[in-house]
Amino acid sequence: MVESNKNQFVPNYAISPGEILSDELEIRSMSQKELSKRTGITEKHIISILKAKSAITPETAIKFERAIGMPADYWLNLESNYQETKARLAEEEKLQADLDWVKRVPFNAMVKLGWLPKRTSAKEKLVELLQFFGIAGVDQWKDMWPKVSVAYRQNNTHEVFPEAISAWLRKGEIEASKIECEPFDKAKFRSALDSIRELTGADPEVFVPAMQKACAEAGVAVVLVPSLPKTGISGATRWAHSNKAIIQLSLRYRTNDHFWFTFFHEAGHILLHGKKELFLEYQNGLDNEKEEEANHFAQKELIPEKAMSDFIIQGNYTRGAIRTFAQHIGIAPGIVVGQLQHRGLIKYSTHSNLKQSFKWSHE
Repeated sequence: MVESNKNQFVPNYAISPGEILSDELEIRSMSQKELSKRTGITEKHIISILKAKSAITPETAIKFERAIGMPADYWLNLESNYQETKARLAEEEKLQADLDWVKRVPFNAMVKLGWLPKRTSAKEKLVELLQFFGIAGVDQWKDMWPKVSVAYRQNNTHEVFPEAISAWLRKGEIEASKIECEPFDKAKFRSALDSIRELTGADPEVFVPAMQKACAEAGVAVVLVPSLPKTGISGATRWAHSNKAIIQLSLRYRTNDHFWFTFFHEAGHILLHGKKELFLEYQNGLDNEKEEEANHFAQKELIPEKAMSDFIIQGNYTRGAIRTFAQHIGIAPGIVVGQLQHRGLIKYSTHSNLKQSFKWSHE
């Protein structure tokens, strides 16, 4: 029967081999100088071992075995245990210093979504989070997600935590790694967008797998990841590597006009902009040239500019006119409503029931 090590004693201090060596020399009334002569190890190095400034190597352990009479593996085990305990104590101290970081990650929300197991203590939560992020410590988090603070800096209306944003992005990376993609092909992706546009009036059970399949065949992994508190994120785009892009959507706004605009906006970043950049779409949004380019791309992909211009000139924004126009251009009527609202041509409360609302499966 295997005994449980549940109650195994774990020391909160580290005893160096040098301390044991010092005791053994005292027992034998042997000076450092004598040990140096017996082993051929310089007295300076002996002192360094005694002060735990130098480690006992296999060669040194064999010499101690011959000079003192204690087995080489005894000294090597002492050294190994000492180094392990010292490293563990240093890690414990580092973890303790990193506990404040845990407070800025929505751990409980991640547990509810099934991303993490439930944990009680802050230290246990920290360990789980480090494993989730695939990093050794908080310092590495700063190195892996240095750009997430852009939303934190720019969003002046809502409280946004870079730590929460990075957790959402990390989940997207994990899910994207499960999607096998062909090498990225710009022409194929451009063609895929045309076929995906035809799905805007379909239900999620239909368009999600079809969209993911078409994009994967063009080298783009599309993942839907529920939003987390303190993020405000609706979508993100980045490259896993030079041949695989990731479009991550949060369904934060739930209606089909927002969903499809965000998807085509992210697709615009892939087609128009560099592979080394991370693009985040959140509540306030960034006001810069690349975001405007992606916005324009999404607008004209969903509703051709001339068609929209002609419809606006007519000035008939009744439910029937919107449905007819949407059917004519092959788009969901809720998307037309969203564009009219965004342009200020109708109130945000007008015809909103033409929009389709989505829900996550876990809801």
